[in-house]
Formats: sequence, C-alpha cells, structure tokens
Amino acid sequence: MAAALSRAETLSLLSLSAACVGVLANTFHGDGEPLIASLAFSGIAFSFSYCLIRWLGDTFMKAGFRGRDMSKTKKVEIPETMGAVCAVVYLLVIMVFIPFPFYKDIVAATSGGGNRDVVLEVEQLASFLSAILSLQSVVILGVGDDLFDIRWRHKLFIPAFAAIPMLIVYFVDFGVTRVVVPLPLQQYLGDLVDLGWLYYAYMAAIAIFCPNSINILAGVNGIEVSQSLVIAFLLVINDALYLAPITKYPHPATDSHLFSLYFLLPFIGVSAALWFHNWYPARVFVGDTYCYFAGMVFAVVGILGHFSKTLLLLFVPQIFNFLYSAPQLFRVVPCPRHRLPHFNARTGLLEPSTTKYALPPSTLVSLALRTLSRVRLLKIESNADGEIVESSNFTILNLWLVWFGPMREDRLAMGILAMQMVVGLLGLVVRHRLALWVFRDDNLKWSEV
Repeated sequence: MAAALSRAETLSLLSLSAACVGVLANTFHGDGEPLIASLAFSGIAFSFSYCLIRWLGDTFMKAGFRGRDMSKTKKVEIPETMGAVCAVVYLLVIMVFIPFPFYKDIVAATSGGGNRDVVLEVEQLASFLSAILSLQSVVILGVGDDLFDIRWRHKLFIPAFAAIPMLIVYFVDFGVTRVVVPLPLQQYLGDLVDLGWLYYAYMAAIAIFCPNSINILAGVNGIEVSQSLVIAFLLVINDALYLAPITKYPHPATDSHLFSLYFLLPFIGVSAALWFHNWYPARVFVGDTYCYFAGMVFAVVGILGHFSKTLLLLFVPQIFNFLYSAPQLFRVVPCPRHRLPHFNARTGLLEPSTTKYALPPSTLVSLALRTLSRVRLLKIESNADGEIVESSNFTILNLWLVWFGPMREDRLAMGILAMQMVVGLLGLVVRHRLALWVFRDDNLKWSEV
C-alpha cells in the first residue's frame, strides 16, 4: 500500500474537508444546528481517517502490527490494527462536537452579562460524556487484545465493565426498568412488568454481545467494517423515521434519536474510510480494536437512545452466528484457533474450513451433528465405521459456503452483507408494523398527512 496519497485523492479530500469546514462555520449563524454539524464532522472524520490510514501503515508495520492475508495466493504482509486509527479519530471528533448540541444554551449564558436563568441540559451532557468514557474503555480493550492476543474467557466480560459509566447515567437520568407485556399475557401479568436489576443485567449483556458479535463474524476481507456500516445505516433509517415529516413532531423520542445520529454519522465517516482500504483485496486489516469499538458504538446508541430491542432486531445475523458457533465456543466440539474459510490456492476460491475429531464424539453430540447435516446446516465426514471424523466449522461464513458452494472472497462478503441488509429491513418492519400484533401500539406515531 502506497503511503502517499495520489493527486486525485488529495484534491478530493481537501475539497471535502473545506466544504465541511464551511458548513461548520455556517452553523454558528443559527442555533448551532447540531445535526448539520454532525454531518460535517462525519466528512472531516472520513478525510482524516483516510489520510492517517495511508500515512501510518508503514509505521504500524515497523511496530509489529502486521499480518498475512491467508486467503490470497501471494501472502503479502499488510498493516494490522488500523481500526485503532479510526477509533481515535472518532473519539476526537465526538469530543470536539460536544458543544454543538448545547450551542444555543452556551450563547444565551455567555452573551452580554450572561443569562443566569439558562440551565444547561446536564442529563444530555452526562450521556455524551459517559458514552465517550465507555468507548474509550473498550478501545483500550481492543488495543490490548491486538497487542497481547487475550484469551476469550478473559476478555469476554470486559465490555460490561466499560459499559458501567453509561449504565450509571441511565440509572440516574432515566431509570426505567419496566417493560410492556404482550397483549396475550396482559391478563396474567398486567400491562407492565418491572424487571428491576435484571434490566441492567440485560443492558450489560448487550454491551458484552455487540462488540464480541462483530469480532466473531470475521475472517474475510471487509466483512467486519461492512457489517458495521450496514447496521449503522439501518439505525440511521430507524432514527430518521422519528424525525421525518410523516411523524408527529415533536416526538417524545426525538432527542434520543438525535443523540443516536450524533454518534452514528461520524462513525459512518471513519468506517467508510477504513472500508476503502479493507475491502477485497484488503490493503490493511482492521484488528480487534475496530470490532470492539464498532460494537460498543451500537451498544451506546441502543442503551442511551432507549431502543435496545430495536437494536437486537438488526443484530439477528450476529445472534444466529453466535448461537450457531456456541458448540465450538463452549468446547462441545473441537474449536481450532482460526475458523476462517479455507482458501483453495488451485481454484482461487474459498471453501468451508473444517475441524477434525481426534476422538469420536459422544452419542448425543453425534446425533446432533448428523441432524444438522441432514438439514444442511453442517457438512460432516465419517470413516468406514460410521464415526464422525471431520465437520465444517460452526460459523455463518462456512455455512454460507456449505449452502452455495465455493466462491470468491468478495462474493462471499457481498452475500452475507445482502442477507444482513434484508434481515435488518425486515427487522424494522417487524418493529414498527408487525409488533402491533402483540403490542397495543408502536411508539412511532405517523401523522395524518
């Protein structure tokens, strides 16, 4: 990867940055226009990330952050852990952005002699600061994982500790732990059920699941960044539904979904810059840092934006991948160090990778494996005695190859991403339309126009 930018890249990035700075300067003539400012900051974040990824690639390789792409004929070393660059740029951009949502109050409090009656929205500011603290904590985890290759059993629950600041803010500012009971059960449980501390355990579980689920669904060029971008765009669509003219305004959830957009737009900016370098054929690797960072961004907006259930509907492929991977993750069947698809150097295509059984699996496990094979959820090999000696690895990437056969790396990634988009859009339909079958109403009210 060339460290220097081409002339076309330089001019394009300079033009984008200049336009974004001009937009930012124009926001000061009004009330700060935080949503417009966030869009401008996302453009600046894209430009800075794009440049720094190119400029720091050689530096990262000299520091030992490099790896070989095992799914290529020529296994050339390329920079690794470049997601850390995007995470740092993102955090800096969010910090600089913080004054914009409060610009009107700041001006009113500081103009002339100052209006002492103006009260800064401390609750919203606390949400911003706690979100940044949680994101910084999980980025440190990601860098530590890239440096020391931390074992799964040690790092699995660390995101829950990183989520403590935003859970505390949720408790202080919102504190709602009641959930709506589906209509068929309301005659037994009532309209609402207070889960108490279990609701905080549920939110901590989301903070654990989101970062780790992005990290598990990995192994081909561009898949980590692309799935994150798809989820981010789907969340933006969900947020836009609450801000669109067809929705009654002001909606009670407007501030929560604006908060979500403030964090998602710059994330899309830095992720798009990384995507340009990580898509097939990859010139950099994202590293575990990006996976944890991306997952925690989604956990932050889902928890502090008060739409964690909607978030989970967009994570259905990741939930399936985790459940499907569970037999290997919990050592019910052998789990190799890496489960990425196998690259066939002769054909240039990816095939399902396999795990070998040194000892025949137990009767119960064998029955489960054969059942999965019959419904085409697994590929197994047996010896002359009928004992299972090999099976495909339990990941959605390998399962896709079992279903559709060997394919090129970029086609595998595009297939998974198309599925992610379709499932996510169906999730939004379920959330805002089909949910009315089991709940009295949806919190998204459409206007009559």
